[in-house]
Amino acid sequence: MEAQSQQEEQSVSLQDCLKLLKGERDEQRLAGLLLVTKFCKGDDLVSLRTIYDAVGPRFLDRLLRTGLGKGVVSSGNGENRDAYLQLSVTVLSAFCRVNEIASSQEMVSKIPMIIEVMSKESGLPVLEECYEFLYLVSAASEDGVTALYESGGLKLLSSQMSTLPDGSHLMELAMKLVQLMLRKLSLGIMKNDHLLELSIIVAVIARQFALLQNALKFEALHILSAIFSSDYSTSLHDACRVIPNENWANHVRDGVAAILQNRVAPAEKFEALILAESMVSIMGEGWLIGQINLPNVEDPIPADRCLLLVLESSRVEVAVLLNEIAYSKYEASNSSSSSAESINSKQQKVTIAFSLVEKIIKLISNIGETEGAGSPIDEGTFTKVIKGLNETIGVVLEYLQDAKEHGQKRGNDLLASVRLVGSYLAEAPVACEEKIKELLGYMLSVEGEDESRLWTAL
Repeated sequence: MEAQSQQEEQSVSLQDCLKLLKGERDEQRLAGLLLVTKFCKGDDLVSLRTIYDAVGPRFLDRLLRTGLGKGVVSSGNGENRDAYLQLSVTVLSAFCRVNEIASSQEMVSKIPMIIEVMSKESGLPVLEECYEFLYLVSAASEDGVTALYESGGLKLLSSQMSTLPDGSHLMELAMKLVQLMLRKLSLGIMKNDHLLELSIIVAVIARQFALLQNALKFEALHILSAIFSSDYSTSLHDACRVIPNENWANHVRDGVAAILQNRVAPAEKFEALILAESMVSIMGEGWLIGQINLPNVEDPIPADRCLLLVLESSRVEVAVLLNEIAYSKYEASNSSSSSAESINSKQQKVTIAFSLVEKIIKLISNIGETEGAGSPIDEGTFTKVIKGLNETIGVVLEYLQDAKEHGQKRGNDLLASVRLVGSYLAEAPVACEEKIKELLGYMLSVEGEDESRLWTAL
């Protein structure tokens, strides 16, 4: 009975609201919109659609422009401008919960004005509603993402994200907007100012990646790995090297260590390795060693923890991926295009793991030249790393042995495997000595996919 009474009361309120919204005078429409904010629930999409149709987009546009000081409703004056602005943004964000409204050209056209509002007003009371509006409209259509990007959305986020509370709904919305705009950046639309803005955003998201212990941590991981896996990642490296906030690199290390030492999905562990490989490329191999600070962990964590986690995870990835590639090449019953795509994908992934192993080899080589108390890792850690490298190289040699037995001498994966073995032998000539002697002639005969074509071109 109580629920029925509430439903009847809401129905009466809706009818009253619609009468006001359909009134001839602006004062009536304003009163109707105020009623909307008081009784209409955000998940009542049917009522929101009905109300939107009643008030119409033209009045909403005039109300927003009045709030911006660019227009006037008949009862408008300077004193009420802030109130009109808050009302217009509040109802617009509510209406955009209806996907058909959010994707309309009327809403897309308002993105530049909302960004203008956010750029001018500090401590805006309806800042969250502004972010919600931008997200809902941008997520609803490609035109929305384009408008957000072309209206300076990246610049806005780079200037505001550092002021948003860690882990807040505002931060979540901002990160979702970054994800949407990455699609535009991935098309190759990249300018120098975008690189600077994106590097600032990377630093903010890195902090979320380190500090949070909820689903937003994984969103941060996905965004960072997408950025550093993109076509413009190499250009971004230089911008990241000069980020004023030096803690961002430590934050990424904290986040990577947290992901790799916990039970998470294999895909997310690999994303953490992508981040680690990118960070070593940006900051140098020494990034793998450093103090780790994890939330809710009081005891100090050894500075070599990230190094050991990255090595172990890379070793596992190398073993799994090379085994899957070998199976696909030599034992799979079909050679369909999907199988070829799968092999190519795995080869690209193993390249990341190989790169990390090579960088760890270089790091250990440099550390080996440091004597006494100046070494950043102790003898026990050094021994663990050497053991892990020996196991990894052993797996790679088995892969090469398998390729030899199947008469395979050409392939970028084979060439990369030989290169990795060579890098390790340069530092540890006696490692896997017997196996190396057995495979040396074969390894010298390995070629890349396009090597013969390259020599012809030369």
